[in-house]
Amino acid sequence: MNKIIKISLAVIFGCFWLAADSEAKWVDALSLYGEPKYKVGFKHFAFVNPYAIKGGKLVLPAYGSFDNFNPYIFRGIAFSDAVDLTLESLGYSPVDDQATAYPLLAKKFELSDDGSYVGFMLDERAKFSNGTSVTADDVIFSFNALIEKGSPFYKIYYADVERVEKINNHQVRFYFKEETTNRELPLILTQFKIFSAKEFADKDFATPTLIPPLGSGPYIIAKFEPNKFVEFKKNDKYWGKDLAVRQGFFNFDNIRFDFYQDTTVTLQALFAGSIDAREEYIAKIWASGYNNKKVADGTIIKEEMVHNNPATLQFFGFNTRLAKFKDRRVREAIGLAFNFDWANEKLFYNQYKRIYSVFSNTDFAAVGLPAGEELKILTKLRKLIPDSVFKDVFNLPDNSDAKKMRTNLKKAVLLLNEAGYVFKDGKMVNLKTQEPLEIEVLGNAANGSTFTRVMLPFITNLAKIGIKLSFRNLEVNVFKNRLDKFDFEMAILSYRMSNMPGNEQREIWGTAAADVDGSYNFLGVKNEAIDKIIDGMISTHDANKYKAYVKALDRVIMHEYYFIPHWYSPHDRVAYNKKLKHPQSDIKTGFDVYTWWIEE
Repeated sequence: MNKIIKISLAVIFGCFWLAADSEAKWVDALSLYGEPKYKVGFKHFAFVNPYAIKGGKLVLPAYGSFDNFNPYIFRGIAFSDAVDLTLESLGYSPVDDQATAYPLLAKKFELSDDGSYVGFMLDERAKFSNGTSVTADDVIFSFNALIEKGSPFYKIYYADVERVEKINNHQVRFYFKEETTNRELPLILTQFKIFSAKEFADKDFATPTLIPPLGSGPYIIAKFEPNKFVEFKKNDKYWGKDLAVRQGFFNFDNIRFDFYQDTTVTLQALFAGSIDAREEYIAKIWASGYNNKKVADGTIIKEEMVHNNPATLQFFGFNTRLAKFKDRRVREAIGLAFNFDWANEKLFYNQYKRIYSVFSNTDFAAVGLPAGEELKILTKLRKLIPDSVFKDVFNLPDNSDAKKMRTNLKKAVLLLNEAGYVFKDGKMVNLKTQEPLEIEVLGNAANGSTFTRVMLPFITNLAKIGIKLSFRNLEVNVFKNRLDKFDFEMAILSYRMSNMPGNEQREIWGTAAADVDGSYNFLGVKNEAIDKIIDGMISTHDANKYKAYVKALDRVIMHEYYFIPHWYSPHDRVAYNKKLKHPQSDIKTGFDVYTWWIEE
């Protein structure tokens, strides 16, 4: 292992604001690369309307069920908006400057000269909804609860933190392990939500609860009924209403979520006035389900909102812990039978693009052949990764006509033959075990009706080459439990990718997470090259090298065929009541309803 040379975080985070009356180690914003977009003293973000009308009630749909208000633990089905609207974090990263954290609960950030710690000075005005102050004890409790009793994800995500220390009631420091080179740590430590330590004095953080959290955020939970609705009420004593990072946000007096089991039902709820807005997830409905008087006369507005977010990584995922999916040639062969082109034309009205990368719709997607810094990174790992990474441009199969479909099925058979399978009595059989290749794909009830139509031609195509594929829809809680225990063969999965990929990639693709129940490495990926690339990605202090590492990660994952990519839209498709208004700017924010307001 090369000797690690510590670099001052004041250099790593090179451009930051200096408080006029403080030493150089105190800063007013943390930026991974370059200057923060917003300078000291800014009044509001560019994508909000700071003069938005306040008041009114917003009703939105939610899907499935819930038995828990704490989304950070392993057990239960959580309603995450419960903490999103009621709890605050130390800092806030806006959609147009994701690589920078601006002050929220923390009014200043402390960076050590030798890079060994990051500190936070809490805003003395910060209070929980019961009037008690947010203190260093609350920050320490929240962090320790996450890594000790939270979902396994957090123990891995914050693994490079050695300890957290209280300096005084309003100052706390996080010390890093001596060997860490994780340049992202200071930024990600601004993101976790702060709970009240006193609230959990006689409660177990790991136990699901329907007691509304005591938070320091803009809303409190006013009333709820499990699996039916949750209603939030504006906290009239919200301490942060004058902060620059909160101007133009949270303009409604009340926000209510009504729970539905089927997304299609909410369309009629919108037309009936039972809800105020909904995001459309089904292309066919977007194309033909809004042809009525209310849309025609403008009572209901139908709008495609461009976003700059990474495409949600949605796919059919292989459980590579199983012997049948160990060989990448088997995984590639199965993927050749999926006909996205047919689905997009016949089912989706050509509204989607194929997911072509782990980081589709970003500059991090690996295209063409590797070159420059990325090629240097991959060359050092050449013995650990497929030769195709260097020789072949990654492309997904073109099944746009019957001839191309037949060609790809023939290629699939050749790959299966190479992997030790033969066509016998109408079935694709493993030569060693004499077992036929049969696959079960799991989905959940929330999206089952959509995927049933998509699966039928997939099932038919695989049957042509002797592979039996079956599809099962499970209730959401059953589906989650099966995933948590890795009890599946293939499953319909999705990840929301970060604008700045970092620590979370360890949890999704890292070997250390593969055998931890409840981790996000559902696919069981254990790949030494991927581990090394992720380590390099989170430790480099050079922006160009960082980008090269992310592209290298993308390229290796895609060439390993761990999943069959689905599709994405560069727009959020939203229908809403005309009383709702939203900010107008050139910034691609997509559907960000918490910046909207009511204008009767």
